[in-house]
Amino acid sequence: MAETMQFDLVSPERSLASFEATEVQIPGAEGDLTAMPGHSPVITTLRPGIVRVKTSDGDKDFVVTSGFVEVTSSAVSVIAERAHAGHEVTKDDLMDVLEDARARAQAAAAEDKDGAEKFVADLVHLMDVMS
Repeated sequence: MAETMQFDLVSPERSLASFEATEVQIPGAEGDLTAMPGHSPVITTLRPGIVRVKTSDGDKDFVVTSGFVEVTSSAVSVIAERAHAGHEVTKDDLMDVLEDARARAQAAAAEDKDGAEKFVADLVHLMDVMS
């Protein structure tokens, strides 16, 4: 049997997941990463994307917009601003997030504009992937 680690995903509205996983693929703001049991500790921010979790029962996908991830050798904890189980989310669910992100990008000061525009681009890419 494969070695496992604890996976938890929470958003302000609810706890979406808490179970044992063998691998977690994370859309990190600085690039994608894969956490497995024994991983070195790291804390990173999320970008809009899909968190893919491999379990003994198969793969589970979760759509996230932003947040934080803490990885330890025995656990992955995702704290997402907004999150949905992959099979529950539609493009319409993300449209208000995209509209808000576009408004923020337009209003952002010059030093924050690149980050705001990247967030919009990541959301658009996420919605394209969901097609």
